[in-house]
Amino acid sequence: MPTELEELVGFIAHPNPQIRQIAIENLVPYSTAQPAIFKADQLQPVKNLRVLVRDHPKISEHAVTILVNISGDKDVLEALATDDKFLDVVFARLVNPEEPNANLLSMLLANLAKWEGLKSVLQRKQQAPPELGSDDCVLNQLMDLFVKGQDGSYNKKADFDYLAYVFADLAKHAEIRHYFVGVQKYDQVIPLTKLKVFTEHKSNIRRKGVASTIKNVAFEIQSHPAFFSDTAIDILPYILLPITGSEEYDAEDAMAMLPDLQLLPPDKQRDPDPSIIQTHVETLMLLTSTREGRELMREVKVYPIVRETHMRVENEAVQEACERLVQVLMRDEDPEESGRVQEVQDDEDDQIVEV
Repeated sequence: MPTELEELVGFIAHPNPQIRQIAIENLVPYSTAQPAIFKADQLQPVKNLRVLVRDHPKISEHAVTILVNISGDKDVLEALATDDKFLDVVFARLVNPEEPNANLLSMLLANLAKWEGLKSVLQRKQQAPPELGSDDCVLNQLMDLFVKGQDGSYNKKADFDYLAYVFADLAKHAEIRHYFVGVQKYDQVIPLTKLKVFTEHKSNIRRKGVASTIKNVAFEIQSHPAFFSDTAIDILPYILLPITGSEEYDAEDAMAMLPDLQLLPPDKQRDPDPSIIQTHVETLMLLTSTREGRELMREVKVYPIVRETHMRVENEAVQEACERLVQVLMRDEDPEESGRVQEVQDDEDDQIVEV
């Protein structure tokens, strides 16, 4: 005989919308306290929740919230991420400028991006809203949504910060990394240049996801010349500024630094999140994979910045990352050395988002 809780789960499929709303509203706390109840009857509650995403806004809000909270389960994740029709609904609603639950859908997508098969988003197409000014490639639409949608400028009820986590997980796949460093035909822009400007954004979520995306794309060693080029990606200033404080440097060092790193204001502060600083230092480590990269970083005096970061950030992981980078930058070059860096792994942002 079903328990009261099991009966309540069954009511989310009731034809009466008022009953559905009452049932699903009362079930939200159980999505974190007892998530297993949504796996009953071969995931039938999950199947019902997928349908309710298209229901009235309040019912949809609760349905997406529950899906966010239970999608850390492998079976639930697979059921959601392999359902093309459901993904069509998520992507279509996400880019709708009137969608009231766009932030929740961004959080859900951040969890779904952990599924290996979601890299197929690169081939997924849908018509873009005129307001977005994008082409029919869904990944391009997500990029433009992230840029144009910050702080409620596209959808008054959303900031789309969690899309940064989507990009970070997708960038673990080679084909997505290639996308991030390639010029897109519809706007003639390299996608990574759209993200780099957010490394000092006020949102911790946005900064963290962008930092992890840059790091994961940096595993594309053959693209490092574009990373360094001031006519392509020009990534160094956007990695170095977040790890730089208001310290004064020797005049000779200061004059050799990148222009953006010179004459910083006296109130300049490092990123307050040590994990983000660590990610940026690890990206710098990846960018030492070629001799050309190492020599450039020595030329623009990356070492003094990393030295000050090591001294002033009291975090063991940050200090260890700085020490590894310093060892590479300060050593003599071996003409026979290939220089491929192996210490850093692209395992950022493995956390599951919950509401």
